[in-house]
Amino acid sequence: MRRTFVSVALILAAFFATITEAQESLPAGKWWKRPAVVRQLGLTTDQQDKLDSVFLRHANVLIDLRAEIDKRSLALRSELDRPQLDRQAIANLAQLIGDSRSRLFQQELAMLVDMRAVLTAEQWTRVRRVLNARESAPQRPNPRRR
Repeated sequence: MRRTFVSVALILAAFFATITEAQESLPAGKWWKRPAVVRQLGLTTDQQDKLDSVFLRHANVLIDLRAEIDKRSLALRSELDRPQLDRQAIANLAQLIGDSRSRLFQQELAMLVDMRAVLTAEQWTRVRRVLNARESAPQRPNPRRR
């Protein structure tokens, strides 16, 4: 039983790490407002406005999903800190966190697809080149991962 619980925990940790890595490969913040990105991609004012609109359409849902994950993670930590472990409660919380992370990933992907629709094929190719260069560059420590 203990081995099964440890296996499930390791699988969940790998799943969460994969989702985190996928999210971090995307530019942070309103990248379409950065002057260097605007120049590099040749973004028009209309495209920037459309990208703002896409971002705003998705922002509230993304905020709510991240908060949901934080709340459930806090509940899981609290459950793990109890003197007597309730394995079923821990498993249920782990499932809820996984479900929330999945919905967050789907929402982020939907936002990316909507943003991709604003860009021309050439602009998207440039974005992919920049992302590919970032992926192949040596990784710097992430101060958020502590």
